[in-house]
Amino acid sequence: MEARAVLPPQPRGEGKVKNDQGQRRNRRVLGDIGNQEVVRIAEAKHRPITRSYHAQLLANAQAEAEKKKNPIVAVVDDKVAVNRKRGTKKLAEAQKKAIDKPEPEIIVVISSEEEKVKSVSGRKSRERSSRKEIKTLTAILTARSKVACGVTNKQDQIVNIDMGDENDDLAVAEYVDDIYKFYKLTEDESRVHDYMNSQPDINVKMRSILIDWLIDVHRRFELTPETLYLTINIVDRYLSKKTVSRRELQLVGMSSMLLACKYEESYCLQVDDLVCISDYAYPDTQILVMEKAILEKLEWYLTVPTPYVFLVRYIKASIAPDLEMENMVFFLAELGLMHYPTTILYCPSMIAAAAVFAAHCTLNKTPFWSETLKHYSGYSEEQIMDCAKLLVEFHSAAAESKLKVVYGKYSCSDRCAVALVPPPKSLLARST
Repeated sequence: MEARAVLPPQPRGEGKVKNDQGQRRNRRVLGDIGNQEVVRIAEAKHRPITRSYHAQLLANAQAEAEKKKNPIVAVVDDKVAVNRKRGTKKLAEAQKKAIDKPEPEIIVVISSEEEKVKSVSGRKSRERSSRKEIKTLTAILTARSKVACGVTNKQDQIVNIDMGDENDDLAVAEYVDDIYKFYKLTEDESRVHDYMNSQPDINVKMRSILIDWLIDVHRRFELTPETLYLTINIVDRYLSKKTVSRRELQLVGMSSMLLACKYEESYCLQVDDLVCISDYAYPDTQILVMEKAILEKLEWYLTVPTPYVFLVRYIKASIAPDLEMENMVFFLAELGLMHYPTTILYCPSMIAAAAVFAAHCTLNKTPFWSETLKHYSGYSEEQIMDCAKLLVEFHSAAAESKLKVVYGKYSCSDRCAVALVPPPKSLLARST
């Protein structure tokens, strides 16, 4: 038999009694329904419960719950629960709906407010962005006039030349700026000053002849550019520390090239090759003895920033560098290193910067000195003007000079014949 709840007698005229003992028993059956208010509905007069009256009670309870917006579960007299199974099913469904209603109602309200806030904030941000994109006629005209007059933001003109090398491990893009800062700080340590007064047996012309011959040897053996610039650096540093006779000058050059090859080349020159190319002027033992003497005098200090390391950097920072531009820069730099005044007056980084500037002027590549070059070299156009003029003078006299190795080297088609390009006479006429 089914258990039937016993209801206490209720006073007439009161339709609703809350929190009574029967309600607590019914709460156990319905389970934990949170803050839902369970109202026991009983008829004051003991009226027979028919289907229509049962439906009316349910409708009244649901209407009252909607008015209060608080779901109310109607519990009908126990007789209905026992005798009307179909009514019990409907009641369970009504209770389930009443239980499930509050949560989605709360979620809907909260989400609608959030969506409203998001939509308002999104609308405001779009309005702000649209305001930023709008340019007035005055701003447009001002920008155009600045471009026409050449007045633009300098920071916008600086190009990041290492952007394409981020995935190249050999380019060390993360450290390249620090490396060149270190080069600039240490270039004066390996820079030579006027040493010809301490050399009684040799002069400036002899040095130029030696460098011209070393450039020819370098070209014949097809060595790397780094080897040539390091060779010239070793020669000048040794001559600034040691008095050398005229007969030993070529020997110093040969031993210096042997050292530079051992430092820079993957395949080093053989001593016999140098003996042969010097027309057997010195035996191999004498070359090795001089090599040892140079290393002892320089204290084995061969890691120095030569003009070549700066040339590579500044060419990269040039506007649309091409093969012709690159060959013109190296042509002017080698002309400068062959002449003694350039070596003692200017540091390697300035020689490189002046060579790039003079090459731009010679090939008429504008701008001659961009903000990018100024940023990476650290020199303004006025600072390098004197050195650039000196290089252009060497270019003007190269065709008539007796030392024609550099001029002949860069007159060939494989070097774009840059030596045959007329030098910029207008640069020589400019005042600093």
